[in-house]
Amino acid sequence: MKSVQTSAAGAVEVVDLERPAPGPGDVLLRIRACGICGTDVSFVQMGGMPLGPDGRTAALPLGHEPAGEVIEVGADVTGLKVGDRVVVNPMAAPSGIIGNGGALGAMREYLLIEDAVVGKSLAVFPDTVPFDVAALNEPMAVARHCVNRSEARATDKVVVFGAGPIGLGAAIWLKLRGVEHVAVADVIPSRLEKALAVGADAVIDSSREDVTARLTELHGTGANALGAARPGTDIYIDAAGVPAVVNTALASAKWGAKLVMVAAHKKMAPIDIAAMLRSEMTFTASMGYPTEIFEVTPELAEHWERFAKLISHRVPFPDVERAFQLALTPGAAEKVVVTFDDQR
Repeated sequence: MKSVQTSAAGAVEVVDLERPAPGPGDVLLRIRACGICGTDVSFVQMGGMPLGPDGRTAALPLGHEPAGEVIEVGADVTGLKVGDRVVVNPMAAPSGIIGNGGALGAMREYLLIEDAVVGKSLAVFPDTVPFDVAALNEPMAVARHCVNRSEARATDKVVVFGAGPIGLGAAIWLKLRGVEHVAVADVIPSRLEKALAVGADAVIDSSREDVTARLTELHGTGANALGAARPGTDIYIDAAGVPAVVNTALASAKWGAKLVMVAAHKKMAPIDIAAMLRSEMTFTASMGYPTEIFEVTPELAEHWERFAKLISHRVPFPDVERAFQLALTPGAAEKVVVTFDDQR
């Protein structure tokens, strides 16, 4: 079988491996789709998994957003049969996180699920959902955890900074949760158009609009702890990962507002802690999906046509190197999913 791993910095390599044979507690999947994540991009940019401070790296199997079809079932596995369509929890693999430092990556033709347990390591989804959309299960679990961490209520007014897959996923979950008003801010017009297409109530082009003034227009007027006028926004979500977003939220926050950070910040930068004091702003971090990986699966299946709009490029596996180059090129793609044969 063929599998994708890191190579020289900025490149991937397709290697030939022996197709695995499942043990009594394992299942073997034929991968039908696998998304490319920002984490994959980071590993490719570095040339692999860093080994230490000297800059050395090791080749790393890539891919942790798979959807596939069960083709072999170990004798001790219950609740699964050949032909089941499944999504995977990459965090549950005994040999390490799939595609994130573990022995296995999911950007391959066949993936062994070790110690397969339904509801822990994988979950079945209905055949009404295309495999490429099912491959969004893992990133949409990340977005769902962010929304869960926000504790958003129906009456809240929310702004999401960053209209990439996680930010747009958060916007979808917020609206499905019944949140009254969700605005999305970004600097790329096409992303803002997509935000409206997936259900955002309003968008803000932060490259040319005054974000604070626009939020006041959308969410009304509140006040910080000192009585100064501020937008009535209740929750700020950082899905962009740039310091300007954090400082904009701090400067705009009314008393008791909340900032939820789901984006990875790659560079250290000063933030205005005094502004946090003036608003008594609550800062909440969101990492991964402690419980959400299969919590999202039924709703993803129910609303799959809405989530399908997040995919900007579907690239066949024989062109996987082009798929990674799209993902590596800023502004060239939003969500790239690599497909394996027919998606139905």
